[in-house]
Amino acid sequence: MKLQQLILGTCLCLLTACTNGHKTGTIAHRGFWNTDGSAQNSIASLVKADSIGCYGSELDVWMTNDGQLVVNHDHIFKGVEIQEADSRTCTSLVLDNGEALPTLQQYLAKAQSLDVRLIIELKSHKTPLRETEAAQKVVDMVHEMGLDDRVEYIAFSQHATREFIRLAPEGTPVYYLNGDLTPQELKAMGCTGPDYHLGVFKKHPEWIAECHDLGMKVNVWTVNNADDMRWMLEHGVDYITTDEPVLLETIKGGL
Repeated sequence: MKLQQLILGTCLCLLTACTNGHKTGTIAHRGFWNTDGSAQNSIASLVKADSIGCYGSELDVWMTNDGQLVVNHDHIFKGVEIQEADSRTCTSLVLDNGEALPTLQQYLAKAQSLDVRLIIELKSHKTPLRETEAAQKVVDMVHEMGLDDRVEYIAFSQHATREFIRLAPEGTPVYYLNGDLTPQELKAMGCTGPDYHLGVFKKHPEWIAECHDLGMKVNVWTVNNADDMRWMLEHGVDYITTDEPVLLETIKGGL
């Protein structure tokens, strides 16, 4: 615990230098959950990501069977299949830090008082129709809560990705996650860029430069190893999504 506090303190001291001196932004995967009092996709994880100066905090969104939006990663959580259950059942579930599983509205309401950007992943739903409905509800809620300029969208589903490109305000960043499209194909789709697993870029390092040549941004997930972080930084990716944001900020500060 003392070592973690020391690293966190170092990170905070270097925060201004990290932000101004390095291009690559840090995105906390499912929020900054790997710390005391937090849990994946909890509101605490959002607050803690903001507190250490992350560029973004990633979160996962499902639509329940009664059309409500909730925040959680797994399609089944504590025995409940999120998209087949009603919102009352889902929000009665308790996260590892004692919080109730949050609605997207609760999450966004907290974000209004913070600075961190929201990297919203719409999980792949059972039909394209449900993905369209969920994407529309997400975009509408973000707009109603005045967060259009603080949000980026990501999805594994090509359909959901295309729907966010269609529905979100012009200029809203939208990234595709699945790793099976070339930079040229992403550009033609209208994506801001790829948000691919680190293994994809290790296999195709040339795609990073190709994306930049096409005017796109590059995000990479989920990078938790220090050597992988350095490799990605050396190759000039724009954003790194990680479960270890303090480690990444510390490495960025030492470059």
